[in-house]
Amino acid sequence: MQSPYQLVAKGNFVMKNVRLETGFEYDNQEIIHTKTDLFCVEIEGGKIKAVKPNDANVKAIDAKGKLMLPAFKDMHVHLDKTWYGLPWQALSPKRRTVKDMIAYEQEIIPELLKTSIERAEELINLLQSYGTNFVRTHFNIDPTSGLKSLEHLEKALENKKDSFKAELVAFPQHGIYYTESAPLMKEAAKLESVGFIGGLDPLSIDGNIEKVMDFTVQLALDHGKGIDIHLHETGDSGMKTINYLIEKAIENPQLQGKTFVSHAFALAHLNQKEADEIAEKLAAAKVGIASSVPFRGKVMPIPTLKKHGVNVLIGNDNVQDYWSTFGSGNMLQKANLIAELYGYESEFELSRALEFATQNTLPLNKKGEQQWPKAGDAANIVLVDASCSAEAVSRMSKVDALMNEGNLFWKD
Repeated sequence: MQSPYQLVAKGNFVMKNVRLETGFEYDNQEIIHTKTDLFCVEIEGGKIKAVKPNDANVKAIDAKGKLMLPAFKDMHVHLDKTWYGLPWQALSPKRRTVKDMIAYEQEIIPELLKTSIERAEELINLLQSYGTNFVRTHFNIDPTSGLKSLEHLEKALENKKDSFKAELVAFPQHGIYYTESAPLMKEAAKLESVGFIGGLDPLSIDGNIEKVMDFTVQLALDHGKGIDIHLHETGDSGMKTINYLIEKAIENPQLQGKTFVSHAFALAHLNQKEADEIAEKLAAAKVGIASSVPFRGKVMPIPTLKKHGVNVLIGNDNVQDYWSTFGSGNMLQKANLIAELYGYESEFELSRALEFATQNTLPLNKKGEQQWPKAGDAANIVLVDASCSAEAVSRMSKVDALMNEGNLFWKD
């Protein structure tokens, strides 16, 4: 698959006829519409230099009235192990547990590594086609692949560096101690390109929450990394792991704001009082949740987490691979799903749901005051075929252009 975009501008340039949201329209204090207008946007040095009144006659790149929004971010994905680009395969009913999947990966990884660079680039192209220019991607660290998954992923990212960026999580998919992955994790943690130390279900895979979490936390502290662990476990073991990480973040302030629990499905089984209590603790410790939405009937308490100030990040997770065939790569679809799941139907609520695609950046604040874009913001944007954020979320509007750090790419 070729890149969905063509580079049309880089460096210093101006766009005209750019549609930006300017405020809300009210009827008896009820928001009924989002107001927009056309502007000229100046780009310089990878940043937005200025936003000025529109001049349709100025020599500039014509945005054709498309709506400008912050570029989308996928905060939980696996670029290193996708079937995207290979012939279609559905999931096997024989492999039902995580340990089943570990055994399967040990069989297929050697062959998949032969084409992992090309397939990672294909998946990046897919994500970009939906307006994503940044991801947090986990990559396998295990005795079968060693550091090869990382090496191949870095080559794919280097090939896409003008249009796409990533932060990397060293992920012990086969367990820290279930397989001999601890030495490899220590090796990966030393690398500057690795930003986060990952983990996987410490009790069900490795048999000991404290031992695994202590290893993970200490590795992060020793090398100045963040933490982002996969936690599928529910019930007591899931909650114990979440609370253990909260305690460690409180004990080590340098981990606050850099510690995340991915999935955290234990939260989906709590009553409202329990959800409120854990949300307060997560917010106080600045421990975030990185969720995939939805997941096999589990509905996470995202509104409760947001209400208490927990940093909630959203991702596609597995995009058409041997763990799941449902990932689309479309972050607007994720925002749309969240809006449907939690009943965000009004103009205002739909406009707020965009934050799950942009990861907390919105053009208008709650009062309808313009807060993005402004001079000095990174020039990471999309141009979409929509009249406003609410329409973009509701209709999963087509993305026509993507800008990454001032490099403008246009479809067709």
